[in-house]
This record gives sequence, C-alpha cells and structure tokens, in this order.
Amino acid sequence: MDALTSLRDLVLSMTGAPDRRIEVDGMILVQNSRTTESMGSTTNPTVAFVLQGAKQSTVGDQIYDYRAGQFLIVTVDLPMIGRVTEASDETPFVGFGMPLRPALVAELLLEGPAEFRRSPARAVPGLAVSTADDHLLDAITRLLRLHRRPADYRVLAPGIIREIHWWLLTGSQQSLVRQLGDTESGTTLVAAAVRWIQQNVDQPLRVDELAAGVGAGVSTLNRHFRAVTQLSPLQYQKALRLQRARLALLSTRTEIARIGHEVGYQSLSQFSREYRRMFGVPPSADRAGAVPLPG
Repeated sequence: MDALTSLRDLVLSMTGAPDRRIEVDGMILVQNSRTTESMGSTTNPTVAFVLQGAKQSTVGDQIYDYRAGQFLIVTVDLPMIGRVTEASDETPFVGFGMPLRPALVAELLLEGPAEFRRSPARAVPGLAVSTADDHLLDAITRLLRLHRRPADYRVLAPGIIREIHWWLLTGSQQSLVRQLGDTESGTTLVAAAVRWIQQNVDQPLRVDELAAGVGAGVSTLNRHFRAVTQLSPLQYQKALRLQRARLALLSTRTEIARIGHEVGYQSLSQFSREYRRMFGVPPSADRAGAVPLPG
C-alpha cells in the first residue's frame, strides 16, 4: 500500500462516517460525501492535504486547485474562500490539515545548513500548492497512528511534528517555509501588518499609519504585502470585513445593516454591493438561502 493510500484510509477510519470533521490535537481530519458551497475563512499558517477528491481555494482573484496527493501551504493569515470540488458517496473527499509552527521552523533553520539562513532576495507569495512526497505522508501517518496511544503520543509526537516541519522546510516550497521562521523576512513584516489589520478591522485604514506601526516605509510595506498575500492592505481589510460579516450573517439573526456597521461599513448600499461582488449574492439573499448551522 502506498503512502497516500495508507494515510487516506487512516483518516477515513478516524473520521468514521461521511460528512464528519474532527480535531485531533489541533489537526483537522475531514470526510465529505458532497461538494460544498464556497465559504470564507481566515487561514492561519497551515498545511492542508487532499487525500482523496479535490478542493479549490481562492485569495483575491487567484485560484488554487489541488487534488489527491497535493497540499496547500499557507504561511501568513489570509482571508480565503474554499470549497470541495470533487466528492461523492462512493469516493468521498478526504482531507487533513495541521497548523505550522514558526518557532519550530526557526529552530530548524538554526540547526540546518547555512544556506537555509539566507533570506530570499525578495518576498515570495505566502501560499502555494505542491505535491506531497512519501516522507511527508509517512510522517503524518505515524503521527496519527500514535495518537491512539496517548502515553506514547505525549513523548514521541513532538519529534514527529518536528520531522514533518523538516520535510516541508527541505521540500519543494522551502523558500516559502523558510520565511515563516526568518525574523528578517518580508513574511514577518507582513504578519505584523496583518495582525494590526485584524485588530482594527472595523476602523478606517491609513496605510501610512499601518507602515509606521510595523516599522516600515509605505512602499516597502506595500511591496512585501502584495508579494506575500497577493492583496493590497486595503483589499485585505475588505476581504476580512466581508468574511466576518458573512459568518455573522449565517450564524446569527443580527440585522444586516448592523452587521455591516460592526465590520466597518457606514453605508448599507456599499456593504451590499461589495458583499455581492465577493460572494455572488447580496446579504439578504445569502441569509435566505443559507442552510441552518448546527446548534
């Protein structure tokens, strides 16, 4: 049995039934028997594998399709829209995701070859799709199997998690992963700017104030921000506002105008117009057609 099949079968057995999403020590295991609608979320630094089926993620106007044997790696918080594009009762979508640990990447950079500590000449995009190799898939399989033995897991899991980060750091996206642990990289600068935007999402954004707050010039911040996130700071804030608004709209009965105001829109018409541009329908139609959330 190959490494991909072994990991897929393990995740199927751990999720246990179709249309289940479980969390195991911060890792996410998913099984879907149907394709899904597009849903927005802010993705933290993470690596997400498709073990069966296919998925699509969108940031701004950039679309990333990935399928069985591939993974999406994200090294900065990004407002993304994702959907499962291939799934059925006979062949469900199977996925696995785990958070990335910048401090662990920084440790490995210090212990690895000297060239690992040389920052790339320019910032690289904070996300990419790659094909997983057997070393990486095998390490994840061993980690999940170990979870069934809690006493062993506490002692041995940190070493396997470290191994997984090593395979990512030395793999096809090593430049991207390297920036996650490099305090001098453009990714670190952008991560600080992203945190500021998240904490002030409902406030007007002045890019000069943002740049000063993270200790950079406006042109430097703009260049790195767009290179890493593929969005400008203002576009990032807009996407984040609209995703938070949609979550509130689908999970609460709060008035639409109030939701728009709470994420920073003073004009209901502008909120509705930009919401429709991003999600394809106005807020009222989105709420009317929503499937009720559990609980």
